[in-house]
Amino acid sequence: MTGRTARIPVTAAVLAGGDSRRMGLDKTLLPVDGTTLVAHVVSIVSTVCAHTIVVTNRPEALRDAGLPQGVKVLADELPARGPLGGIVTALAAAEDEWVLTVAADMPSIRPDLIRLLWEHRQSVDAVVPFTSKGAEPLLALYSRRCLDAARASLASGQHRPLGLMGRVRVARVPEERLREADPELESFANVNEPEDLGGTPAGADRPLPQERPVTISMNETEIATVQASPHDLEELAVGFLLAEGLIVDRDAFEGVTVDDETGGVEVTSRESVPDDMFFRTRHFTSGCGKGFTFVTVGHARGLTPLESDMTTDDATLSALVREMSRAATEYRRTGGVHSCALGRDGSLLLAREDIGRHNALDKVLGRAWLDRLPTAGGMLLTPGRISYEMVVKAAKARVPVVVSRTASTDLAVEIADSLGITLVGYARGRGMISYTHAERVERRGVR
Repeated sequence: MTGRTARIPVTAAVLAGGDSRRMGLDKTLLPVDGTTLVAHVVSIVSTVCAHTIVVTNRPEALRDAGLPQGVKVLADELPARGPLGGIVTALAAAEDEWVLTVAADMPSIRPDLIRLLWEHRQSVDAVVPFTSKGAEPLLALYSRRCLDAARASLASGQHRPLGLMGRVRVARVPEERLREADPELESFANVNEPEDLGGTPAGADRPLPQERPVTISMNETEIATVQASPHDLEELAVGFLLAEGLIVDRDAFEGVTVDDETGGVEVTSRESVPDDMFFRTRHFTSGCGKGFTFVTVGHARGLTPLESDMTTDDATLSALVREMSRAATEYRRTGGVHSCALGRDGSLLLAREDIGRHNALDKVLGRAWLDRLPTAGGMLLTPGRISYEMVVKAAKARVPVVVSRTASTDLAVEIADSLGITLVGYARGRGMISYTHAERVERRGVR
């Protein structure tokens, strides 16, 4: 092959080591044109560059990313060193003298722009684009001569690629030249929200999440009507009744039927419905969809604290949160649902989604109860905020560890502490916080 169609002697290094903090899930695995975002970026650079590698701090997360055969996935040579650490790993492993670095969340790279950078490589160590926003060091060319300088920069405490630029000879490609190859500079656009993939407003061209009223009955007595996603309703009903303490004995359970037309779910059990059911006070929760519970904070303080010698570590929790994100197919499809998952011994056992956070949790606990799957000694995971009633549900299921990618309310922390539950927030990597009973979470250093 010759001319503009020939591949240039460059190793493309797709940097996929970010935490996707804004997204709430691993954005490199978001769907793009029938594949994943990271595989999409790999396919673009592979048409231009002779070799392609992917550098990441979580190689296990990319096993099912649909990467083309022959593309190597490399773990960061130096963990927790940011983008510059990824560049060091790429330079050390490259099969060519020159390395093209590109962030895994840049889906609109123009091959002609890559070739433009290649044309500026003479008599320098690096070729870096400059736009009106400044340097773009994550879509740039670096020669292997930069390796020692990059390592020295890391050793000095500088983890940003800009720190390297003062140590090597750099060719700066100005915006006017860049626009010759990419008039709208689309190559430098990052994906920070799911809708960024299509460049369309949030929700455009995406199916809407479904919402239906679901009436839960037990032994022909109507218990409650909740707004929910119309799937896994038998699990939702059982989980709700279980959390409210209306069913306890698995051996007394007789069955559950769903009427798809009316949205009614009937649970039958040899356990009795309390006589005062109609007079109980419904307590509206802080969850979405006007969730409610019959259990108040006062009831929570009457629960028996957990005694569990179960332990885990930060790396396991981070891996389980990533698995939960990969299992959130309805979220990626609609962008409008919540998820919850149950893990044990480092494995994700169940994951469910719903328009309501509490519904998703009820579905997980309901499925586990129906399948006689033990929850004691397990872990409940959610990407969203943890409020007190979620802690109460965990306590009733005897789950000793509850994990979120975001925050916890002060009341949830107070109740978790009193009930012997380990509550972990911001489980996105190194920065996770153990609010209560931190002795159950060993810190091994998440990358």
